[in-house]
Amino acid sequence: MRHGDKINNLGRKKAHREALLANLASQLITHKRIVTTLAKAKALRTYVEPLITKTKKTGSEAEISHNHRIVFSYLQDKTAVKELFTVVGPKVASRPGGYTRIIKLGIRVGDNAETAMIELVDFNEIYGKGVAKAAEPAKKTRRAGGTRKKADAKAEEATPATEAPEASTEEKAAE
Repeated sequence: MRHGDKINNLGRKKAHREALLANLASQLITHKRIVTTLAKAKALRTYVEPLITKTKKTGSEAEISHNHRIVFSYLQDKTAVKELFTVVGPKVASRPGGYTRIIKLGIRVGDNAETAMIELVDFNEIYGKGVAKAAEPAKKTRRAGGTRKKADAKAEEATPATEAPEASTEEKAAE
């Protein structure tokens, strides 16, 4: 039984799991998004978000360099640490958490595993801007007679109701 055991072992021993997560985290930081299995993406989120939090510039110079050392002890990749502190850190400085987004992609053909894309939220301008437009509430009107389209209302305004309709062809023939 695994009562109270909240870590997903991913079918690996501790050293193998830590190496896997370190490699996934450094690739996520370098490429800003990666595609992996859903279980690995969820485990990676809990691994990388505290590291991103350490990049926020707070405290003295000694504390900042100490945070560099702590992050390097987790990632073991000098270029990823530099990218994290120079590019990612300043961009997420105002965000209070939730630096990653997981999007489910479906199942993989070979082994039927659930795949997901994990990405850094602040580095996807296309997806973030589309969500902001979709989140606006619909405008409500208090018109009598139900809802009408704007085009119908404009067409009605363009043709005034005071003009007499043209006589039909039968009436013209009778005259």
